[in-house]
Amino acid sequence: MGGLTDRKAAILDALVRQYIRTGEPVGSESLASVSGLKVSSATIRNELAALEELGYLTQPHTSAGRAPTDLAYRYYVNLLPARPRLRDAERRAIVLFFDEALADVDGILRGTTILLSRLTRYASLALAPSQKDAVIARAELISLGTATMLLVVFDTGRVEKRVIEMAEDLSEDRLEDLNRALTEAFRGKTVKAAGTSARQRARSPEESDRAIYGRVADALESIEDTAEVEHVLLGGVSNIAGEEAFHRRETLHQIYEALERESAMLRLLREAAAAPPVTVTIGTENPFPEMWEASVVAAPYTAGGGVGTIGVIGPTRMDYIAAISAVRVVAERLSAAVEALRG
Repeated sequence: MGGLTDRKAAILDALVRQYIRTGEPVGSESLASVSGLKVSSATIRNELAALEELGYLTQPHTSAGRAPTDLAYRYYVNLLPARPRLRDAERRAIVLFFDEALADVDGILRGTTILLSRLTRYASLALAPSQKDAVIARAELISLGTATMLLVVFDTGRVEKRVIEMAEDLSEDRLEDLNRALTEAFRGKTVKAAGTSARQRARSPEESDRAIYGRVADALESIEDTAEVEHVLLGGVSNIAGEEAFHRRETLHQIYEALERESAMLRLLREAAAAPPVTVTIGTENPFPEMWEASVVAAPYTAGGGVGTIGVIGPTRMDYIAAISAVRVVAERLSAAVEALRG
């Protein structure tokens, strides 16, 4: 079992579970009663000393008990079941959320961050799939009376809208013909390639077509500029202040500082997306020192040809079973919801 004897492994597992539950250093007598091992407190004390020497435990100066190190949490997480069981109440909350009619990916993601923060009581975060490489599934012009709107639906389920000022009123037949042509011309293309196609069509001999496709090309360029920008959505950030493990002002300040650095969060989430189904980054495994007292549980979800990421941030003493199961199930349901939205 990872280089540890069965007895050491059982003691370490029991200690980590109890420390996660109570937040208090765990002593040998307490372990003797909860570990299920038929050994004396003295034997457990010897094993605890050995585990401390191996780097799995630390002993706070003011207590006779011991607390897990990041190495102990990693050992514990690696031995958890591949699919920890989700509690029935959390499962019902997830089903209820995804049963609601949600109109677009951004709305689903915003709701998902709130859902995850409520399920886990940690801060949650989400990264939408990059739109740079997303391809267009449908494009159409919609009459708004005094103006016309370009609606572009991507294979990721994302929807972009731009209002276009037209020099002429478009009849229903004209709109129908244009929409058929737009979808045929743009379907399967990135927004950049679609913009190039629109520019080519703007050189049409027909003056009306030149004006329309020129404005469509301008709208697509605006959408392309938006697609270059990636944003991290956050939910339940106030939960961090309620964590006893983060009560030191310096620790809280560092965690908030890291959350505000979008580039740092983007890196964490991109790395998680590359290692499905769930990535757990514990304490000093985080690439940023500000996050060394926190753990991140994240999972990728699919959206058409793109991949996004959702996850939670909490103390290293987080309830890993609850966090992993919630993030995994929500990621699976999110992939299905986006796929249904595309359909």
